[in-house]
Amino acid sequence: QGNQTSASEFLLLGFSSRPEWQALLFVLFLCLYLTGLLGNLLILLAIVSDRRLHTPMYFLLANLSVVDLCLPSSTVPKMLLNIQAQTQTISYPGCLAQMYFCMMFANMDNFLLTVMAYDRYVAICHPLRYSTIMTQCLCASLVAVPWILATLNPLLHTLMLARLHFCSNIIHHFFCDINSLLPLSCSDTSLNQFIVLAAVGLIFVVPSGCILASYSLIISALMKIPSAQGKLKAFSTCGSHLALVVLFYGAITGVYMSPSSNHSTEKDSAASVVFMVVVPILNPFIYSLRNSELKGALK
Repeated sequence: QGNQTSASEFLLLGFSSRPEWQALLFVLFLCLYLTGLLGNLLILLAIVSDRRLHTPMYFLLANLSVVDLCLPSSTVPKMLLNIQAQTQTISYPGCLAQMYFCMMFANMDNFLLTVMAYDRYVAICHPLRYSTIMTQCLCASLVAVPWILATLNPLLHTLMLARLHFCSNIIHHFFCDINSLLPLSCSDTSLNQFIVLAAVGLIFVVPSGCILASYSLIISALMKIPSAQGKLKAFSTCGSHLALVVLFYGAITGVYMSPSSNHSTEKDSAASVVFMVVVPILNPFIYSLRNSELKGALK
């Protein structure tokens, strides 16, 4: 009890403390971040400015672009600032805020990928009923409900974390992740760990199952296309979407659902970079490169 303390700041150790690596990491993450910003901003601009793109699919894509702008922005600018200023500190309130927004936007990315998979299922498997199923009211609900859940879930984790005392302030990560913060606490964290596992089970496992079910039905429908060229085109589009989903959920599984014996600082940091930086950058390219309407609007 005597060793408990209320930390006023934390130290983010990041990827490497070696000076020769810092400049390379700065340039790499700055390029990745700016590429993601430019890609997602262009998609938003195209969708907002072209009335032909005011449809359910592009409405969902616009929301995905907003989330993919915000998710890297919750971690990368602070990391770049620390590298530039040659410091590793983040304040206690700033750490909790960063954890909250990271979780919120990661949850929302997950929900939107699920909703977009359902949208593709309706468009491919029930094309004649698409406009009657994907109404404006349903689309608004499919986005509003996830935003509410994505806001409340990390709020619970943040409030639960705020009641803890910490013995150490050294975080072996490049951002304030809940899995990195809980081991630093002197308090009993069993309830926190249970809530984390329950949330991961409900918020990531269930949507990923829905995505796999949607794409299974989509692939089954595509197999009935008589034209080989039509099959190839459809499979290439769905395959790229599915590959992105597998990348996203694979990285999350490696960080939050694998046994603790398999965890290491390097592995967790690399997996976190995949779903927090790489996937948000790839999303605009994957969802737009094979889309003639969006490419026309961009031009």
